[in-house]
Amino acid sequence: MSSAAAEWMIEPERPEHSAVVEALVAKVFGPGRFAKSAYRLREGVDPVAELSFIAVENGNLRGSVRFWPILVGEQPVLLLGPLAVESDQRGRGKGIALMQRGIDEARRLGHRAIILVGDPPYYARVGFAPLPNSSVKFPGPVDKGRILGLALAEGALESLQGNVARARIDHPVCAASAPVGPR
Repeated sequence: MSSAAAEWMIEPERPEHSAVVEALVAKVFGPGRFAKSAYRLREGVDPVAELSFIAVENGNLRGSVRFWPILVGEQPVLLLGPLAVESDQRGRGKGIALMQRGIDEARRLGHRAIILVGDPPYYARVGFAPLPNSSVKFPGPVDKGRILGLALAEGALESLQGNVARARIDHPVCAASAPVGPR
């Protein structure tokens, strides 16, 4: 997807982009990101490769988005994030375009729902809304008003309840990560 008014494009993330994506995420979110509940769910887990996208402008990485496999109770769900855009690139539509590309592809692949922890007014621009019930529980402290969901299939959010946990473990993790549920 490209923008007619801009010279940037959304492309699939490839393995060779990993280091530069990680550097962008570190730059945008800093070391405090590791203390967040959503990061604990990503520890030891690879993102869904088919749902990882980058924004590129003149050969330079300007933004990225990844989606992660999680469980809510026993239901498989996607966790969106991190969504990272270079600070001087914000307001140009890259974040929205990255999310929309991932959402469209997740729907095409048959995923039923996506959740995230984030700013409701921003994420509402692509259809996210507060979850219809309060029975979704993240590990660690999370502001319930920032837990948002997007149904990709009819009724997918209404049935979500239970603890949020990793859907799988791809790499060894430290013992402190055990409470978020290796499955």
